Amino acid sequence: MTTTTMDTWHQIVKNRDRAALQRLLADDVVFESPVVHTPQAGKPITAMYLQAALHVLVNDSFRYVHEWHGPSSAVLEFETTCEGILINGVDMITWNADGQITHFKVMVRPLKAVNKLHELMGRMLQAAQQQ
Repeated sequence: MTTTTMDTWHQIVKNRDRAALQRLLADDVVFESPVVHTPQAGKPITAMYLQAALHVLVNDSFRYVHEWHGPSSAVLEFETTCEGILINGVDMITWNADGQITHFKVMVRPLKAVNKLHELMGRMLQAAQQQ
């Protein structure tokens, strides 16, 4: 297991560190959202989605409740509450030999949480595009 990749990820989540996120993502990273049909390819779009997710999901209630690690991958189960809705999900993360994230997939449940996440992320991404 490349512990530095997951250690770095946890620090990024804790500090919402945009610069560290940029360094951690491989140029050809692919992001899969629970609310977007097609995978999003490339560092700029992945960073945009992950920064928005950090803003929307990471609050006082956010916590990783379980983690499973492989040699170059991890699954992290999280829970958070947004606007009174409990969101339960998993981040499935894969990284390369350099420790950079190459694939990031998010799955969320239940449906009420998916809908709330879609609403909140939509607002956040729209605001980011207007800047």
